[in-house]
Amino acid sequence: MLKDIKDIIRSLCDTSGVSGNEYEASKKVRELLSEYCETRTDALGNVIGHIEGDGAHILLDAHIDRIGFVVTSVDECGFVKASKCGGSDIRVLPAGEAVVFGKETVYGVFTSTPPHLKKDEKGNKASDDIYIDTGLSSARDIIRPGDRAILKNNWRELLGGRVASGALDDRAGAAAILRCLELLKYEEHNCEITVLFSVQEETTGGGAVTGAFQTNADEAIVVDVSFALAPDIEKEKAKPLGGGVLIGVSPSLDYDLSEELKLTAENEDIPFSIEAMGGGTGTNADDIRTSGEGIKTALLSIPQRNMHTGVEVCDISDIEDTARLLAAYITERGALND
Repeated sequence: MLKDIKDIIRSLCDTSGVSGNEYEASKKVRELLSEYCETRTDALGNVIGHIEGDGAHILLDAHIDRIGFVVTSVDECGFVKASKCGGSDIRVLPAGEAVVFGKETVYGVFTSTPPHLKKDEKGNKASDDIYIDTGLSSARDIIRPGDRAILKNNWRELLGGRVASGALDDRAGAAAILRCLELLKYEEHNCEITVLFSVQEETTGGGAVTGAFQTNADEAIVVDVSFALAPDIEKEKAKPLGGGVLIGVSPSLDYDLSEELKLTAENEDIPFSIEAMGGGTGTNADDIRTSGEGIKTALLSIPQRNMHTGVEVCDISDIEDTARLLAAYITERGALND
């Protein structure tokens, strides 16, 4: 009997792991990955698992860091000034709950200027300064510059098999790979598999660069999230929640590998859509493909609403479809090596 994937996703989303300080997320994902293979953590903090095989060597990647904030200063009144760590959408911050990971966890609120005092002069540019009110007379003994913070996210199960959290980018991708490994326990194949749960995707991409270099894989499949349809989003730039996995097509992706994934999805009746891009993908795929002597790379994406906020929304069925496609492709790829 398969595990409840919602439990897996929630356990991953409940950890912090802001880019550059992914320790808690790494610890949790390594615990889950160790059920399927030998694991290790490299110098940057990537979690790497390896399954032996004498066939094609396939790298599966999903990043485990999340967007957040880095503390830049703390004043004597308990106000914490912070900068974005990754592409946080600051439009959703005012009056939101904050969590600061200092010497101990401190809860606060993102401050907002009362509408009575807010300037609305034409052309007045909004400030990008981010302040957190901790309520402490002084937080300097607990919080220091360099500490990380997040917009507090509360796990929510929505109607229609959908879930909301602040770290589904890209803990949903990590969950899909873990589900894939669970499915492969019941299938025969001879592929060699390396799993890379990479760090720093939201900031430098360094985890993918160094992690992929270590593997010397024949091909790679990156799993990330992409835009789901919502109000004011053009249909050409997004796909519906619950519509299945997105298979990337881009100049930076291997055409034949993308076609093979498409054919596998068709043969296995796995719902999918094509996500066509005219340049880079904005994901780890762009870095992995140029690692070492080059790695044939494909991209699978899970549709997501409200990206880079505290209420990112995914459909569980899309995550399951992504896992099924990964497992089916690896099984077929292994059979071709016999």
